[in-house]
Amino acid sequence: MSHLPPMVNLQAFEAVARRRSFALAAAELHVTASAISHQVARLESQLGVRLLERSAHGVRLTAAGEQYLARIAGALQAIASASDDLRQGVANSLYVHCSPSIATLWLMPRLAAFAQANPGIALNLSAAHVHSDFTQGTVDLDIRYGVPNWPDLVVEPLFEERIVPLASPAFLRTHRLRRIDQLLDVPLIQSNVNVVQWSDWFQAYSDKRPPERLSLRFDRAQMAMEAAIQGLGVALESAMLAAGHIREGKLRPVFGLDKSLGVKAHFAVYPARHGKRPAVEAFLAWVHAEAARAQLAFG
Repeated sequence: MSHLPPMVNLQAFEAVARRRSFALAAAELHVTASAISHQVARLESQLGVRLLERSAHGVRLTAAGEQYLARIAGALQAIASASDDLRQGVANSLYVHCSPSIATLWLMPRLAAFAQANPGIALNLSAAHVHSDFTQGTVDLDIRYGVPNWPDLVVEPLFEERIVPLASPAFLRTHRLRRIDQLLDVPLIQSNVNVVQWSDWFQAYSDKRPPERLSLRFDRAQMAMEAAIQGLGVALESAMLAAGHIREGKLRPVFGLDKSLGVKAHFAVYPARHGKRPAVEAFLAWVHAEAARAQLAFG
């Protein structure tokens, strides 16, 4: 790998690109701004392309610099994480990424059980709507939400969820909801990213159409559920993800679990080569067992 640029030059470029400042990058890396400038210049010379535009107004990335940063930032983070693990004596680390709602509502309450069953695995969990990029080498496994269309990756469904109208007990007492057509007279809450929308539910259980404009919209299921808990309306969400709120009496299925739509929208996704890692194998076995148990309660 003699063609690789020196690591010190890559680190200098990444720090300047992230900080948009030679001075701030120098302070972060504990060198002079002049040294940072020379390291970036040597990297540009080796690559034969300009990565940064310098001006009196500061530093900005060129188009080539933007592309290069996107490719190397994850690799540098992976090297840093692996180094930290070695320094801390961690022999078996696992990096899992997932969508925010399942992380907060479903996965986090169960992580103590995973840690107890796998004391030798150091789990690193991150959450965002954007799917992880496995080419950057920073994630072992992704739990994704949506319609599965991820070529060249192993895609394993976790469970089938029941999507139901949910409301707080106080809201139900106030509005005395007994019939589907009564939903047209109360605020309806929608999570924009949900695979199942109110129009799908009404089409399945009523000849009525939902309002053209819903009262509240959110980009995360937990926010829609929290709005329903606060009595702001009726949310259309997964009974499985809302299981904790239902057990605690904060939410109730408006018409029971019978008036639900089944959907498989959460998947464990990973490159085939990752499936051979012991930590990934252990997590997959555990998460599928947890999903099967959850399916029995709210499937």
